[in-house]
Amino acid sequence: MYSSSFHTPSIRAGSGPIKWVQERRLEFIDFRLRWDGRLNRSDLIDFFGVSTPQASLDIARYSELAPNNLVYDRSARVYLAGLNFKPLFVTGNSSRYLNDLLATACGLVEHQANFIGWHPSVATVPTPGRAMSAATLAALLKAMREGHALRLVYQSMTSPEPSERLLSPHALAHDGFRWHVRAFCHLRHQFRDFVIARILSITGTELANVTAEHDEEWLTQVKLVLVPHPGLSEGHRRVIELDYGMDNGEVVLECRQALLFYLLKHLGLEGGGVARPEAQQIVLKNAEEVARFRTG
Repeated sequence: MYSSSFHTPSIRAGSGPIKWVQERRLEFIDFRLRWDGRLNRSDLIDFFGVSTPQASLDIARYSELAPNNLVYDRSARVYLAGLNFKPLFVTGNSSRYLNDLLATACGLVEHQANFIGWHPSVATVPTPGRAMSAATLAALLKAMREGHALRLVYQSMTSPEPSERLLSPHALAHDGFRWHVRAFCHLRHQFRDFVIARILSITGTELANVTAEHDEEWLTQVKLVLVPHPGLSEGHRRVIELDYGMDNGEVVLECRQALLFYLLKHLGLEGGGVARPEAQQIVLKNAEEVARFRTG
């Protein structure tokens, strides 16, 4: 779940080799100081099951690597984040913290599976559950791994009755709400997205003669340049720039062409209608360029 890498490689090289198991504990120290502002030896002992001497050694090693990152409060018997704290690991990134917090709040991972200690009250917008057969997912993964095609029964929205399909799957995709399998449809002779929950049964396997290298829409990256809606006031444009993390009034997203439809839908940019600036908020600066990649 965590990428155990220092921001500054020279720190590791200059302080001697660090084994991965200790590096993860050092990352834990860094994370707790960054987001909790404090750390006890007992935090390391409880989370990793290490001895008290080992926890002390880990804290000493972290202090050697980043002497300005922690100070010991003798009255509270706790290590506090220093005033000039600078995270050593990528887990100091706010996006990583919020993603871990979200995963815990949604029940996707147990609280003990990440480094978060104290956490604020968190609420998420509920979405309907998407039933998905574990056996179906396992079969899709096996087919991708072994280069097989699957003969299956699929319920599409374009037909009232289920139909038999022969699909050569090569990737999974999430549109923000549902999981899809990206596959070559031997019935329509093209690569398409199939909602996994709509696969009713799998009846057999065959050798596939199509691979991911043939899926041009999957391999093609599309650049989207987002800017505030020109109809907004200067003050509102500044707000949108902050909301979307824009630099010099724009932000660039890159998306696979195969997923472009879903991204434009999420951004409210899939239709041709003109919405109020306050509702639209953003527009595509390179709309004509993006339009060349739109399908369907």
